[in-house]
Amino acid sequence: MFEIRVICDPADEDRVLSALGGAFTLGPARNYPSRDGRQRLYLTAHHAERWPTPGETYEGAEPILDALDAVTAIAADAECYTALGREYYLRKAAVLDRIALGPDADARDTIAAEDAAQQLIAMDRATAPADPRAYVRREYLAWRSGVPNVGLRRAHP
Repeated sequence: MFEIRVICDPADEDRVLSALGGAFTLGPARNYPSRDGRQRLYLTAHHAERWPTPGETYEGAEPILDALDAVTAIAADAECYTALGREYYLRKAAVLDRIALGPDADARDTIAAEDAAQQLIAMDRATAPADPRAYVRREYLAWRSGVPNVGLRRAHP
């Protein structure tokens, strides 16, 4: 989070706020007149984080049944009483998200997807966004594409 101060003509205030809103997530603007008749705008801002859509995330992904098989295989290959790795939780959350997005999904599917997302977020020790499933989509897309991501680089016990 950071502060932005802009000095502009009052007629340009809407245009300035619109441009800043496209680049950052903004808090409410605080307006103060300057001595020369212009406006001083003070804003609290966060870097806008763009979350991938389900279509972007799962385009070209393996079929759901194959994804379920992969998750099951990871669990089946694990020794008894051993912690499962991040890939298991990531792939499980992604496949449950895909099921919950399907046309035959019901409330139980949504709850299962959200619970799996929360498990992944807890494993990553990350801060949950407003939609935890968006976090799963971002991490899964990064994993599939091989693009390093902060969550993917963390070491887990």
